[in-house]
Amino acid sequence: MAGQLFDLVLFGGTGDLAARKLLPALYCRFRGGDMAPGARVIGSARQALSDDAYRTLLEDRVRPHIHAADFDSQVWNDFLRHVEYVPTHAGEASTFNALAARLRAQDDRARVFFLATSPSFFTDICQHLAAVGAVTPHSRVVLEMPLGRDLASSRAINDIVGSIFSEDRIYRIDHYLGKERVQNLLALRFGNTMFEPLWTRSWVHDVQITIAEEVGVGGRGEFYDHTGALRDMVQNHLLQLLCIVAMEPPSSIGADAVRDAKLQVLRALKPFTEADVHSRSVRGQYRAGASGGQPVAGDLDEPGIPADSHTETFVALRVDIDNWRWAGVPFYLRTGKRMQERLAEIVVNFQRVPHQILEATRGAFAHNRLVIRLQPDDALMLQVQAKTPGDGMRLQPMSLSLSFEDSSRMRRLDAYERLLMDVIRGRLTLFMRRDELEAAWQWVEPIMHGWAASNDAPKPYTSGTWGPAASSALIGRDDCAWHEEA
Repeated sequence: MAGQLFDLVLFGGTGDLAARKLLPALYCRFRGGDMAPGARVIGSARQALSDDAYRTLLEDRVRPHIHAADFDSQVWNDFLRHVEYVPTHAGEASTFNALAARLRAQDDRARVFFLATSPSFFTDICQHLAAVGAVTPHSRVVLEMPLGRDLASSRAINDIVGSIFSEDRIYRIDHYLGKERVQNLLALRFGNTMFEPLWTRSWVHDVQITIAEEVGVGGRGEFYDHTGALRDMVQNHLLQLLCIVAMEPPSSIGADAVRDAKLQVLRALKPFTEADVHSRSVRGQYRAGASGGQPVAGDLDEPGIPADSHTETFVALRVDIDNWRWAGVPFYLRTGKRMQERLAEIVVNFQRVPHQILEATRGAFAHNRLVIRLQPDDALMLQVQAKTPGDGMRLQPMSLSLSFEDSSRMRRLDAYERLLMDVIRGRLTLFMRRDELEAAWQWVEPIMHGWAASNDAPKPYTSGTWGPAASSALIGRDDCAWHEEA
């Protein structure tokens, strides 16, 4: 495919997200031939820098985040020739005139505004861009998730951004959907006939979705204390995985077909009542412990976290989907920081054998189980019962495993590499539509309000564990166990 001709304006161009993810991703796509001669990346932030000074800054801040196998000094220098810089200040409309002048000569090409800033600046930036005439019919805007703190603030942002950019030019980015492993989940569901007949309440006992992190809040303490795991992880990443697992097969891979199917799942989620918040949700907060063999501090001792903070670093939920396919099947969602290992997986436990005529060895699985591993590796495991060697007919658990990383030697795109090129090419499938986002907030809000009303402190858990004991009790009430405890 020929390289794409575009201007990409990166607001927050001196920030952490730009340095760690966005600019390395753009360099890799340049190296892969996806940027045409004449394409431009224009960094923008408050700092007053020349083009050359900005390029020097990128040498120090971006290069360390490019994998050694991908780095080529000649290609890097060629890439930097495509990089420019124009300072702007979200609170000062006049600072956008210089940016508009830099863009005006290329009004006929694809123009992407990536807002790698705090969501509190999204509306100001978009309004200033419109005021100086920088928004053309070929312009698109990228908004980082989570968008807002609740339904009302999300709507307020979308109302203003939507008055400047039409819905088909707004790209609400959840980087999780750009991961190769999540793409594989779509392929497994809709590229194979063997799973579809089993993908129903008649055969599935329960579904577990876990995103566990070993890291703590780190240098994001102030941000995280105003966000928490429910907003940061559940409202977007976990619900998006839930939608892909549970949605009906769409008519095509087209943007609206896929997003319509996900929206049906979000609208079918059973709302949490006040009683449900107490009985079907667990929130936790990590305490001092060990991670990677090293002692680590508790959340309340992290920089930027108040000593009396009730912000959760762990969430576990029991979720019900009220539709014909999934009625009665519990879905368990779990995420947390400072957990025992870095892990993202989907576990589908199938119904038990209706009448057991064979003896099982001690510890044998009661369920056949499909494990779809998303991180740290990309694998598929089907756990079945097989005969133990020797006399008699005793069962033991066996796993049929497939490692996708071993099966392909092709370089895997980073999530932002794929998503940035999708924006430039006008592909909306992997981005959230406004009605999808609002349905997610509508479902999450009663949980947020229930926790706030109770004023109970989050359950403490030791760093390096799988979360508070209440999480095991939550799933245990349904005669289930988390995968690592089964």
